[in-house]
Amino acid sequence: MSEAIYFEDIKLGDSISFGPLTVDREEVIEFAAKYDFQPFHLSDEAAAETHFGSIIASGWHTLALYMKMFLTEMQKHGWQEASLGGIGIDELRWLRPVRPDDTLRGTAEIIETSASRSRPEMGIVKSKVMLFNQHDEPVLTMIPITMARTRPTAA
Repeated sequence: MSEAIYFEDIKLGDSISFGPLTVDREEVIEFAAKYDFQPFHLSDEAAAETHFGSIIASGWHTLALYMKMFLTEMQKHGWQEASLGGIGIDELRWLRPVRPDDTLRGTAEIIETSASRSRPEMGIVKSKVMLFNQHDEPVLTMIPITMARTRPTAA
């Protein structure tokens, strides 16, 4: 793992790529059965009666897959030390269905940073995230808003 990255180290335009990750059919069904049990997430027969034509992953499952890929990559670069979690997502869009056996990858680019006025131990970071399938077609875009710890000062 790299040296820790803190809020002060994050610059506009910084970007990172993450993935790939192949979508597992059984996980699609398992996630949907537990959290998003719409028929087109659970069976090809039900999905065939919709505009999807075949089973698709829940959009919420797609977000969970994003988190897995993103955090795996960020932990390699020392980000975990500064992470204080997220406070929201702007402009979330599911652009195309994600299907079993699709291979996803993503990019995240820093588009805004701001120091907290009320909490000097943290800053706010916005990034533009795009997920793509194996055909380089965008399947998801969003702007996560996260909190990052500022560099500790010597006591």
